[in-house]
Formats: sequence, C-alpha cells, structure tokens
Amino acid sequence: MSTVRTSRSRQEPWLVRWSPILVTVLALFGAGLTGYLTVSHYLGGGVALCEAKGEGCDLVLSSEYAKVFGVPLPLFGVVGYLTLAGLAIAPKFFPDSKQQDRVRSTTAFLQFMVSTATLVFSAYLMYLLAFVLKTPCLYCISSAVTVTAIWIMTVWGNRWSDIGQLVFAGFIVGIITTTGTLVIYGIQSQLVAVNNSFAGRLVVHLQRTNSKMYGAFWCPHCREQKALFGDAAKQIPYVECDPRGENPQVELCRQKQITGYPTWEINGQMVSGLQTLDQLADLSGYQGARD
Repeated sequence: MSTVRTSRSRQEPWLVRWSPILVTVLALFGAGLTGYLTVSHYLGGGVALCEAKGEGCDLVLSSEYAKVFGVPLPLFGVVGYLTLAGLAIAPKFFPDSKQQDRVRSTTAFLQFMVSTATLVFSAYLMYLLAFVLKTPCLYCISSAVTVTAIWIMTVWGNRWSDIGQLVFAGFIVGIITTTGTLVIYGIQSQLVAVNNSFAGRLVVHLQRTNSKMYGAFWCPHCREQKALFGDAAKQIPYVECDPRGENPQVELCRQKQITGYPTWEINGQMVSGLQTLDQLADLSGYQGARD
C-alpha cells in the first residue's frame, strides 16, 4: 500500500502538507493525557477533575473495565499514541525529499492501521460509558475525540494510490480489533460480576486496607479460607510462608512471627485461624452490603 504525491511544482492541499505535524501534536497530547492517568494509577494519587468519589471519572478509572489483564488501559493508550506520533513524524528525519516520500508511503499505511484499531477500541469505551457504566468521563471522551481527529487526518491527509486496498485493510483491522475487544469485554464482565459479590467487594476492601493473609500451600485450612471467597479467591492479598511454595516471602513471615496458618493481619492486629467472611468484614471495618 502506498501514497503518491503530485509534482513538487504543484501545490499540495494544506492537510496533506500539515497532517504529519498535526497528527504528531495530537498524538503527543494523547500520550500526555494517558501518561498522566497511568502515573496516577501506579502512584495511587488522585486524578484532577475526579473529586466526586464513586461517579464520573473516579467510577470509570476504578472499575474493572479500566484494566486489561490487570494492566491499566491508559498504559496501552500511551503506547498507541507514541506509536502514532513516531509513524507520523518519522519521514521528517530523512533529508532527501524522495526518501521522505518513500518512507511516508509506508508509515502512512501503518498509521492508518494503528489509528483504525484505536478508533474501534475507543468506540467500545464510549459504549461502556453510555450503556454500562452510564457516567461521563472527561479523560475518556477527550481521548476518543483525539483518536477520531487523528484517524480523519490520516485518511484525508495522505494521497492513497489504491483506495480499495485501503478500505479492505481497514475492514480487516476493524474485524480483528472488534473480535479482540469482545474477548476483553467478556473477561472484564466476569471480573465485574465477581467484584459485585459480597466476597468480591470484601476482598477489594481488604486490599485497600493493606490487610494480609499468611499461609502455606499445603495448609488445608488455608484452602478452606480461600474457598469461602469463591471466584474472588485469586484477589486475596495472600502471603506464602513456605519456601517451597509459589512466590514465598519467608522473611516477611518471620518478621511477623507467623506460627500458624492461616493468620490474618488486619488493621495492625494478627488474627489466627479460619475466619468467616462476616468476621473478616467486622475485623476490617467493611461497611458495604453483605448480600
């Protein structure tokens, strides 16, 4: 797939001349936006314009729909935007105009495929805002507008030699992205269902209050304790004390003077033995529903 240029003596449309710069600026803006959200996620700080807890941006960014396999979506946004910026500006690094044309014919097509994929995924995020979460999010909407502008400038800011091939490539990318998005939606929906249960809400509360469950892989009561959480068991803030177990933290267990399993550390208090979900809720100060 390639783009073609008319003779240098003929004036090119302004969008063709300026689209690489405009796309680069927009992509860097998007990278800054999603980069800010990524840093805020990992540092645990608040996000500007998200003061209202449990609604708007706070609801969106704290939901399971804001993560893919535990990785925050804004991090993927950073990668996507930086890729688009790199593809848009790359031809400018070649001093010879003919080299620029050849490089742009390749990068423009790659830019079209990446921007099409991000456009489809942004449409999915807008669907979540409108019909699932039912709340606005300034950051999400701003990112979607940015992606849409980049896609439009990519399509109309290049001279395409074969429109049919471009449409076919866009269709294939759209189908692949939609399929992957549906898989992600299924995974996210399962996690949401788990987190909406009493056990799911409780385990999130235990994580936020820095509670810990100390145990050993061979301990039958530890298995019983995890079983009480059902599908949410994988999210238990668990510390393996046996050196033969998976990801053991033997030194931490020694420092905490763990002598029996399971042992819970909740609000600075060490509680030994199997605990019901209601007991853990009472010990940790959980205030949510227990249905």
